[in-house]
Amino acid sequence: MAQQGTKLIHKYLRHDKKFPHVWCPGCGNGIVLGALIRAIDKLGLEKDDVVLVSGIGCSGRMPVYVDFNTLHTTHGRALTFATGIKLMRSHLNVIVVMGDGDATAIGGNHFIHAARRNLDLTAIIVNNQIYGMTGGQHSPTTPYGCKATTAVYGHIEHAFSISELAVTAGASFVARSSVYHAQLLDSMFEKAIVKKGFSVVEVMSNCHVQFGRRNQMGDPITMIKWLRDNAVRVEKAREMKPEELEGKFTIGILADVDKPVYTEEYEKIREGAKRQKDEEKAG
Repeated sequence: MAQQGTKLIHKYLRHDKKFPHVWCPGCGNGIVLGALIRAIDKLGLEKDDVVLVSGIGCSGRMPVYVDFNTLHTTHGRALTFATGIKLMRSHLNVIVVMGDGDATAIGGNHFIHAARRNLDLTAIIVNNQIYGMTGGQHSPTTPYGCKATTAVYGHIEHAFSISELAVTAGASFVARSSVYHAQLLDSMFEKAIVKKGFSVVEVMSNCHVQFGRRNQMGDPITMIKWLRDNAVRVEKAREMKPEELEGKFTIGILADVDKPVYTEEYEKIREGAKRQKDEEKAG
């Protein structure tokens, strides 16, 4: 296994240019990155056929480290750039990695409408429940009562669920895992990448520097164990009472449906418009 990991590192990472990385020791982003390259390797995708797009935030650094086509964009706008790429080069596997603040605060409208349109993109959202890179401000997923630099006496807003929002907005595939459940994460990424339509994988992660130390949650190992102890499989959650699920989160597949894909429908419009123009010229 160690030898296989070494091969993947040299195959997919820009190890001779961009390391050591900037993530804090114990950060879950490394686990997410590992799961992503394992999924891409297992699917046998050509590196030139993969595009990794990010916005701003801790996870936004990920495209810098991988040897794919990459784009590091502005805060909250990763999905808009990814949309343009997919519409112009529909054969590419476009993967967008974002944080909870990047995707659902400044990028919230883009996220909702990307799901509604059912764009053929894969969105990976690393949810550490806070703005980690920019100073520890609360995000749309910061739990009620928790502390942040912008909520020093406790957060008075209620968090919303990224995955449930994606389901409601119309995404074809929605799943949630955590950085503790690494093998499940590999599987979720594989399914999301091959799924036609807008796919969302929410990854519950730890930020022990900004979130953990302000909320007495301990070091990264303690926080990752918290993810282990508070995750509930969606199948089991259906049999549990609401009070039993209080303070916990579900993991697994929340939605997997087939519906018209925006990029394919858009191509039909282009072809139809071209035919009409040709007919007008011929007439």
